[in-house]
Amino acid sequence: MKKKAISGGVVHDLPEDVEQRIMKDKLVHENWEDITPLARNEWICWVEDAKKADTRNKRIDRLLEDLKNGKRRPCCWPGCAHREKNTR
Repeated sequence: MKKKAISGGVVHDLPEDVEQRIMKDKLVHENWEDITPLARNEWICWVEDAKKADTRNKRIDRLLEDLKNGKRRPCCWPGCAHREKNTR
């Protein structure tokens, strides 16, 4: 059986635990693919920025819920500090 494709972010690859959770819900997966690579990158960075496993799991739960509800970016997140800023 062929594995469904799933997109990552601009700087960050999609962590396996997040990928597995996204792939369990068709709507979440469709909404994940519908957001921009930059938005996916911000979700990934937000999840990976958690220092404790409990916080990371809560953020993954929130990511899934927010995607189900059509939200495109994490709330109150200043953006990924790992990507280069456009200096034009």
